[in-house]
Amino acid sequence: MHLTNSSLLLTPRNRHLLRHVALAAGCTALFAVLATLVQTGWSPLARLDQGWVDDMHRYAQGRRVWVASVQMLTDIGGTITMRTLLGAATLWLWLIGARVLACWAAAQALVGWGFLWALKLCLDRLRPHFPDPVAHAGGPALPSGHAMASVITCAVLVGLVWHRSSRGGRITACSIAALTVLTIGWTRVALAVHWPSDVLGGWLAAGIVLGAVTVAVELCRPGALARDVRRVNWRTRPRVQRVLVSQTAPAPYDPAFDPAFDPAFEEAAERAGDRPDGAVKP
Repeated sequence: MHLTNSSLLLTPRNRHLLRHVALAAGCTALFAVLATLVQTGWSPLARLDQGWVDDMHRYAQGRRVWVASVQMLTDIGGTITMRTLLGAATLWLWLIGARVLACWAAAQALVGWGFLWALKLCLDRLRPHFPDPVAHAGGPALPSGHAMASVITCAVLVGLVWHRSSRGGRITACSIAALTVLTIGWTRVALAVHWPSDVLGGWLAAGIVLGAVTVAVELCRPGALARDVRRVNWRTRPRVQRVLVSQTAPAPYDPAFDPAFDPAFEEAAERAGDRPDGAVKP
């Protein structure tokens, strides 16, 4: 029994695509469940939301320095800051020639912003309300824009450094990203301007956007994201190292054409047990 056709379905590119399909589909299902529970007023979730926000509001009353510190953190990690970081990353990618990757990063920000407000307007959930609030925020509550923007931005930035980092660097980047996301989400509840389920909804909505945008780009431009990742790796390599590689390689590296991402080349390399790492074989 020959498994040639089956093996072709499990190329690295297809596995990458399936992971993001699973991410978008899983987050969509979980968000739908969360939104249904919120809209129907499921009592365990309502008690959790109300109890947590009431406790945080009581603690914040009379503690002006604490409130000011939390407000500073939430402002630093706000949607404007996150979109500015994504804009800077997009501009840098465009300037070094990674145009598809730049469009992918820009689409994450733009689609995320549009999807956020579509969900807010459709669900139209009220924010926590107190006679003596310690902070103010406008618009519907679900999902949290701060939480959603922080996940999208941190995921994109970690993705950009992932292939250039060692194992220790990846752990550090993921730890910083996770701490940032958790801190920003916590500040929204600590200031009693969001329910805890709003923050969870923001994280799930970010997963939908990250997965869906990546799948769309991969389907429109198959392999282009991977080629741009290699272009970034090449352009960010130290100049001396690039010169040495150019002198010793059988042919000059051309980022616009990388046989490592040609399906036929991948199939032959996998059968031979030799997966090239960006090198151009004669």
